[in-house]
Amino acid sequence: VTEFLKDERFSDTHIKRSEGFGKSFPGLSIKVRNEIVGTKFPKEVDARVQAGKYLQAEELHDWYRSNKDFVVVDMRNSYEYASGHFKGSEDLGMKASRELKDVIDKLEKNKDKTILTVCTGGIKCEKMSGYLLYKGFKDVYQLHGGIHTYMEKYPGQDFLGTLYTYDNRLTMDFGGDREIVGTCKRCQSKTEKYQNCANAECNMLFLICDECVTGGGPGFCSDVCEKTKVRVVERV
Repeated sequence: VTEFLKDERFSDTHIKRSEGFGKSFPGLSIKVRNEIVGTKFPKEVDARVQAGKYLQAEELHDWYRSNKDFVVVDMRNSYEYASGHFKGSEDLGMKASRELKDVIDKLEKNKDKTILTVCTGGIKCEKMSGYLLYKGFKDVYQLHGGIHTYMEKYPGQDFLGTLYTYDNRLTMDFGGDREIVGTCKRCQSKTEKYQNCANAECNMLFLICDECVTGGGPGFCSDVCEKTKVRVVERV
């Protein structure tokens, strides 16, 4: 990291650190993409021109302590929200970022309030906050560095549960006296364990407790899937 930051092209890169178990991430690969987050927003929505104001983790911490009137809008997918989210935050019910334009009406009641968009690392919110401004929202912020940065600075505070990750860990936290908010899809008991449905035709990623995982092996998201004969032979 030290050598990376010495390069003036990357000197202002926001580095995030967290513990892994040696095989958390695959090997490094570099790919060229037209956009990092595929949203299919109108071309007028350009985060380089207009995006939400940066709110630092320390400022959000003060907002919570002072009981400021603001609305936290979680721009992640619903299955990420399920295991952990900021207290008082709103889940828009999205399965992908491009669905924001389809669920924007859910935020109309908050159009005149202070809006804070949050996501895992702060990347997605660059474009999502810009879209809110494009749709006429006036006081829009984005959490700089995302949920990860806030949890790193304030473990166990204000963010309830654990953070979903797109790596082999699936979830992570930084300690602290945190509340478990995830619930098993089968029995509604508290859990933070993700698993793909063992029905190969479903493959839904969902939360399931140890008691609902058959004999410590495959887990199914529903009774219907459990009765199927199409099973995943090998899963991570």
